[in-house]
Amino acid sequence: MLTGAYLLLLHLDRPREVAVGALGTLPFDAATYVYVGSAMGGLEQRVARHLRDDKRPRWHIDRLLAAADRAEALLLPSPVRVECELAALVATLPDTAAVRGFGCSDCRCEAHLFRVSERSAACLRAAFPAHLRRERT
Repeated sequence: MLTGAYLLLLHLDRPREVAVGALGTLPFDAATYVYVGSAMGGLEQRVARHLRDDKRPRWHIDRLLAAADRAEALLLPSPVRVECELAALVATLPDTAAVRGFGCSDCRCEAHLFRVSERSAACLRAAFPAHLRRERT
């Protein structure tokens, strides 16, 4: 079974308010967002679940995915946890803003969700070969 981390790239065509559990209702600008997740129990299965429309919300990201106009995933296979290191890397991209507290309730990171420029999103996409990309259908 393939394990590792993943990036979800979500695009909102218009601003929205999304109820995300304990964080309450948060405002999201029309923008591109990158969520960093971990799937040490099955990378392909976790990403496939995230990209499906017909699912019961379980995590904060499920609510935002339901509001997104487009979504895609970039897979980073790894036998060890690299989610927090990946989130720290995304945080350094130009014109990036963290959504504080989102997706990081089980670690010490500031966030695992970031608003990014389309240019940064394009750079992330380009860093992953086609066989490690998935799109919501």
